[in-house]
Amino acid sequence: MTEDLDQLRKLARTFFEKEAVPHQERWAAQKQVDRDFWRQAGGVGLLCLSIPEEYGGGGGTFAHEAVLLEEQARCGDTAWGNSVHSGIVAHYINAYGTEEQKRRWLPKMASGEYVGAIAMSEPGGGSDLQNIKTRALRRGDEYLLSGSKTFITNGAQADLVVVVAKTDPGQGATGISLLVVETAQAAGFRRGRVLDKIGMHGQDTAELFFDDVRVPAANLLGTGEGQGFIQLMQQLPQERLIIAVASIAGIEAAVDLTVAYVKDRTAFGRELIKFQNTRFKLAECATEARVTRAFVDECVQEHLAGRLDVPTAAMAKWWATERLCQVVDECVQLFGGYGYMAEYPIARAWADARVQKIYGGTNEIMKEIIARSL
Repeated sequence: MTEDLDQLRKLARTFFEKEAVPHQERWAAQKQVDRDFWRQAGGVGLLCLSIPEEYGGGGGTFAHEAVLLEEQARCGDTAWGNSVHSGIVAHYINAYGTEEQKRRWLPKMASGEYVGAIAMSEPGGGSDLQNIKTRALRRGDEYLLSGSKTFITNGAQADLVVVVAKTDPGQGATGISLLVVETAQAAGFRRGRVLDKIGMHGQDTAELFFDDVRVPAANLLGTGEGQGFIQLMQQLPQERLIIAVASIAGIEAAVDLTVAYVKDRTAFGRELIKFQNTRFKLAECATEARVTRAFVDECVQEHLAGRLDVPTAAMAKWWATERLCQVVDECVQLFGGYGYMAEYPIARAWADARVQKIYGGTNEIMKEIIARSL
């Protein structure tokens, strides 16, 4: 932490407490945050924190993104899809976009005028990116994009979607490319359902359909076709680190909530904290939090130095998400019946946590990645 990061943390905490916490139930009911919330976040400088200032971003590093992620997790919000917008989509454009593409799209993302999404997963496809069915066939100065995507964060609100598609269907990984679709200009683009999830009810997670959408060839990311799989592999470590950072912040928030509750709640004439089982369970949870924090912080430092490799990012992702689900489950148990009531933050945290072991590549895929490196 630095003075700059401390100031950002204060700003983020104040912003979430004022602009996010009071609206959680309404966002859950409407299955998305208010569109104006994106513009408010852009207005106070919380979007695209690690994108260069020349493109409208904050000019910071991943450390700035991590602070924002932690404060969002600690206030209990899982509705806002900024980790995808700023931490993932903006970085694909910044890393692989032309100068014209970066100047065209990134300032709009930094201001909140555009909401970004990335469309990887397909019905029946899961984590198997090499066998995607979406096609983008070159026709002169355009691509004809056809296919369907699902589980897309920010899908219902997205103004800009990075689509993973096969530009050479006869090839495996080497036939994949990334195309940027501006949804307002895309005839044949359709949004499907905003999906009903077990948790994260306020997060806009949607189906997207592309029916011969004409995408300018100039919207290809990279210097040529077939670079998409390599681009995905290069960016996935940051995506997985984002999940790990949010997970450790969620662990710490759950422990704090539970410690406060067991100090206040009584049973059999004494506070719950005075029962040995309560104390020992919380001692275990606090230790899990401390160990996970040390590992995730090390991974953040390695990422800032440009040294975080794919297997280590996979370790951070599976470890932190497994610990999150384990600790939150223990905390729910200590809340007793109230831990199962939806109005209690610990109950929402329990439901929200489960997907962390699935998205960003399932934890089984993470273990396969690690095993191949041994």
